[in-house]
Amino acid sequence: MEIFDLKATQRNTVGKSPARALRREGLIPAVLYGPKRETMSLTVSPMDLEKIYKDSGTEQVVLKLVIENGVTQNVTVLVKEVQTSPVTRQYLHLDFLEISLDEEIVVRVPVEVTGKSIGIERGGFLQLVRHELEVSCLPMDMPEKIEVDIADLDIGDAIHVEDITLDDKIKMLSEPGHTVLTVVAPTVEEEELPEEEEELEEGEEAEEGEEGETEATREASDE
Repeated sequence: MEIFDLKATQRNTVGKSPARALRREGLIPAVLYGPKRETMSLTVSPMDLEKIYKDSGTEQVVLKLVIENGVTQNVTVLVKEVQTSPVTRQYLHLDFLEISLDEEIVVRVPVEVTGKSIGIERGGFLQLVRHELEVSCLPMDMPEKIEVDIADLDIGDAIHVEDITLDDKIKMLSEPGHTVLTVVAPTVEEEELPEEEEELEEGEEAEEGEEGETEATREASDE
């Protein structure tokens, strides 16, 4: 895995108003924290971050923050949390976690489905229960995604965490018995059942009516 450089600038202002002002200037407020350092407030360029994501093809990247605050610091980090606007998708805030390349980290890795399920071809639907799985590994062994092949799944079949095989360098932390995805049967339209019952009732009423007419005819004949 490649390490990407991201420029950052230390900031001394904190709070909602300064953060809004930074966003108007086209910058992202951010914080850097770690087990062996005090929290540091930063700003980064959204364009620089987007370029890294585009070049890497994933958001699961290891970054080297190049922090300018009079003296340049180089800090290896992960993006631990991203806050975005639900309307504009603009970055609102970033959390950077300082890491060491020789110490394992815990990360959530996205699940990517591959193959075409037998059950889906028969009319079933794929239900993805867990979009991410938690793993532990060294930073440079961090997978971009976890691929799950569904080609052999029929309707009613499922894949659980314990069914997924990872590289020996990566340890799965998600519970083994948890369902990752399943192929479910197509749902029956609820309106169909009442209609069938209604037709049945009408048929029964017709039969009863015919029987009644027959009895009346017999009585008239007897008279």
